[in-house]
Amino acid sequence: MRDKFAVVTGASTGIGAAISERLAAHGMHLVLVARSADKLDEAAARLTRRHGVTVHVLPLDLATADAPKRLVKTLADQGIEVEMLVNNAGASARGPVLDGDPARFRPLIDLNVTALTELTALLTPAMVARGHGAVVNIASTGAYVPAPYLAVYAATKAYVLSFSRALWAEVRGTGVRVVAVSPGPTKTPMNTRGTRSAETVAATVLRALSGNRPAVIDGKANALVTFLFGTLLPGRLALAITRRMMTARSGG
Repeated sequence: MRDKFAVVTGASTGIGAAISERLAAHGMHLVLVARSADKLDEAAARLTRRHGVTVHVLPLDLATADAPKRLVKTLADQGIEVEMLVNNAGASARGPVLDGDPARFRPLIDLNVTALTELTALLTPAMVARGHGAVVNIASTGAYVPAPYLAVYAATKAYVLSFSRALWAEVRGTGVRVVAVSPGPTKTPMNTRGTRSAETVAATVLRALSGNRPAVIDGKANALVTFLFGTLLPGRLALAITRRMMTARSGG
């Protein structure tokens, strides 16, 4: 990884910031992408000061239609060869689908699904041509079982998991590493009630990159719960329990 470039989306806070810190500690140069220019500038200054790496920032809302192409064009214009893509940017929407504003679901899907897919499709061919590179897609334990009251979010993460597994099979043997990493509830600005830290998830990402599995779950307890709800329990029972848990969590 040393002296090569990684693109990290959603890099200003939370899991994306923690992953960027880990990569910089290994000598990777970075392109940080997020909406907040101020937070990106702060992160870039911190990473350069601590680790002596080159850090470019690109304030960009990846939910907009042409954002992935603009990002890739910027990289090409600056002569940056991307060794690693970390698709971490994501959004969530809590509450019943029927009570929600349908208009808020489109940008969530555009960010969690469309931008991730387009960036991967745009940047991975060059990795394959060179015979090395990596794509890390941040999914969720919610990808393994439908989640009432987080229905759209969980569905987008199920897409990320399925997409990553399929891409892993497509590029197998090319020298390009593809892995989906699924955190459970993680304490971030998006989820202040999380039980694991962003730094712990970042450590899991680094370990996942050194392996060859197409999908990795962060934490043994999360893996056990996911196996229970996603595999052992009958689907209707798993959904009933999940619905009750989510209702209790939301105070309903």
